[in-house]
Amino acid sequence: MLLAIDCGNTNIVFAIYDGDEQRASWRISSDSRRSTDEYVVWLTQLMTLKNINVDDITGVMIASVVPDIQPKLVALAHRGFDLVPLCVDDPCVELGIAINIDRPEQAGADRLVNAVAAAAWHNLPAIVIDFGTATTLDLIGPKGAYEGGIIAPGVNLSIEALYMAAARLPRIAVKSWQTDMPVLGTDTISAMHSGVFWGYVGMIEGLLERLRHSYGADLPAIATGGLAPLFADHINGPLTVDTDLTLKGLVRIHAQNKM
Repeated sequence: MLLAIDCGNTNIVFAIYDGDEQRASWRISSDSRRSTDEYVVWLTQLMTLKNINVDDITGVMIASVVPDIQPKLVALAHRGFDLVPLCVDDPCVELGIAINIDRPEQAGADRLVNAVAAAAWHNLPAIVIDFGTATTLDLIGPKGAYEGGIIAPGVNLSIEALYMAAARLPRIAVKSWQTDMPVLGTDTISAMHSGVFWGYVGMIEGLLERLRHSYGADLPAIATGGLAPLFADHINGPLTVDTDLTLKGLVRIHAQNKM
């Protein structure tokens, strides 16, 4: 079995895969103060509850955009499973896709993994929308190449910025919004919810329209990330939700590099 680890700026997702089948997954906050031993104890206890033994894990694949945490995840593989992990940013790891941007080394590991997964499980060309700490849109070419992307503040980041910078605005929570929610708020809370929900829907639709105008009117979009289901149903145009896209990409990269 494979332990796939997707380390983002807000959360780390650990998932166990038996071939292409996900057996279990867990999410924990990305905290650079957490020690390797804490990861080992936490993860192995959760695996035991799912009747998965440490010896069942034969490979570890890591994608991380947090430099302070990645060494601890590598140590987790060594200490917890006696395995040498593969990391997406390791020069010896073959992704199997072209990276057609000016500075390939600047492409985030998660975005490249998403491109690999899109090429393996979806029709191309396509646009990948990842609702994470940042909201990103990436263009994946007809042969699976990563062609570039867009980075915007994420939903939770924008909500926190409003709360921190505006003294009289409260902190609101991300929730499932209704499509019949009025655009015009009638109090502070409803005005903020409208700004977050309709603002992000409008931003995504506007960026998709511009990308489709430049690269193909029928380009499908693939939405991933924990918040994708909250927005995907309200965005016009062809769009598929695949919340496990990054994990699927890790599985595919690991399989490619075992050969």
